[in-house]
Amino acid sequence: MGTNSFIMIFLASMFANNILLAKFLGMCSFIAISRNMKTAFGMGAAVTAVTVCTALLNYLVYSGVLMVGSRFFPETDLTFLSFLVFILVIAGFVQLLEMILERFLPALYFSFGIFLPLITVNCAILGVNLFMIEQGLKYSFWQTSAFALGSGGGYWLAICLMAGIRKKLEGADIPKPLRGVGIAVIITGLIAMAFMGFTGMAEG
Repeated sequence: MGTNSFIMIFLASMFANNILLAKFLGMCSFIAISRNMKTAFGMGAAVTAVTVCTALLNYLVYSGVLMVGSRFFPETDLTFLSFLVFILVIAGFVQLLEMILERFLPALYFSFGIFLPLITVNCAILGVNLFMIEQGLKYSFWQTSAFALGSGGGYWLAICLMAGIRKKLEGADIPKPLRGVGIAVIITGLIAMAFMGFTGMAEG
């Protein structure tokens, strides 16, 4: 596929098929962390970085070991292990990343704060890894990179938008029953409806 195809995959995964606003995965952290822009930005950055790295790692594991015709076990279908293996890869990668950052880049490690442990259980990251193989492994390594980067970027964009809107609403006259999570859910629905306008503009 040409450059335009990579761009289309990126745009489709970021907007039309946004992992938060179209698939509604990772909503717990999205609602909880989007109270201010600083934490939302940090969470978005962490999720994007881990999504890209783990998607590429799991692409190699799936194509090299699990799928029929894989490099190491070409005659064996181990795809039923995908869910478990993907979770282990994500958890292992995040744990390794924590140790490396704490040892060699302590300033960056402390700037991430609670975000790295949180993304271990973020279903948006696992969702991206599973959607990669949903219809069979049809993306190349580089196409998977574009898909993962767009998905992570879509999460980052959505959570920062949410944080910005919630900041603007501080001090607004919101009915008492809707304050907090209530208004956050309504805003999420409105943002999701806005992102639906991208459907059909980019096909990944």
